[in-house]
Amino acid sequence: MIYLDYQATTPLAPEARDAMMRWLDGPGGTGFGNPHSPHKMGREAKAAIEFARDQVAALFPAGGKVIFTSGATEALNLAIRGTRARDGGSGTVSVSAIEHSAVLDTAKDAGKCHVLNVAKDGQCNTKQDLPQDTRLVCLMQVNNEIGVIQPTVEWHRKAKENNALYLCDAVQAYGKIEVTGADMIAISAHKFHGPKGVGALWVRDGVDLHEVQTGGGQEFGLRSGTLSPALIAGMGAAAAEAKDRMEQDAEHVQKLWKRATEIFDKWELNGSAEARYHGNLNIRPRGPNGGGLDVGRLMSECRNVMFSAGSACASGSGRTSHVLEAIGLPKKLTKASIRLGFGRYTTLDEIEEAGRIINEAAEAQGSL
Repeated sequence: MIYLDYQATTPLAPEARDAMMRWLDGPGGTGFGNPHSPHKMGREAKAAIEFARDQVAALFPAGGKVIFTSGATEALNLAIRGTRARDGGSGTVSVSAIEHSAVLDTAKDAGKCHVLNVAKDGQCNTKQDLPQDTRLVCLMQVNNEIGVIQPTVEWHRKAKENNALYLCDAVQAYGKIEVTGADMIAISAHKFHGPKGVGALWVRDGVDLHEVQTGGGQEFGLRSGTLSPALIAGMGAAAAEAKDRMEQDAEHVQKLWKRATEIFDKWELNGSAEARYHGNLNIRPRGPNGGGLDVGRLMSECRNVMFSAGSACASGSGRTSHVLEAIGLPKKLTKASIRLGFGRYTTLDEIEEAGRIINEAAEAQGSL
């Protein structure tokens, strides 16, 4: 098996697994305590969580707090819904057309939603105006489908000029590149070699946020529910490892990108090549109709290579990619596109073997 779907999820780092094991004790162990209990086992579990909180915070801007959640989807919901009380819930949420559905669907459900367009290169156009009543601007840092890095600094400034808050989905950026400044930032551990089922919302000091699910209020009175020491310890260790290896990982990804673009030279890149995280290769065969490539058949014939026909969250839905449509691709080309994602544990040999398999299968279809 060759795994090239790093945007969907990443392999668990050995350091994260090791950090988790102590907190998965069964009977006779001491690591299964409830971190919200006052006894010794509870206090030890809580200390592990606070240690991990510091590890996670080290990759965020200064001047904010980390709120642990079950993942980025919950974090984004907390940010979008939890800021409604700021203006009585009447303001508009402005979101880019290429946001993850966790942002797009939540913004539409939470009230008035304004969609910001993007250019053909995949970047959100900074020359467009915001509605006067905009209360929140949502723009991701790195797009999950095409890997394009967004002009977050400019949009953060525009949000401030409009007296609005700025929320950044940094799921694909955190642990890979420096995280942008914002009022709120959402991340998910399994995107940077941590475990699934845990994430965080970073909230800048002074931001007025309200809980959206009631209960014990374990996380600063903003997020209720018993925290998992094991998942959070794994997330913290993954964050610490990402911080230590960021430069090394970036150099490795650049080498993989260079070789991958050579191997797939008969394919067209979707989105900017320059303003892009180079661990994401979203491509289609050259030609007006993408060579007529049948991606479903391609994936079946390349079953030992794990890659995506788009965002994993929408796979099986039958819908074409809203991101590729937003950058102006007709449906025939969106349906002929594939996404290859690679990173820390991918080897050059795997890139070369995967390229051979995919190219041969595409050529057999007459698409290259």
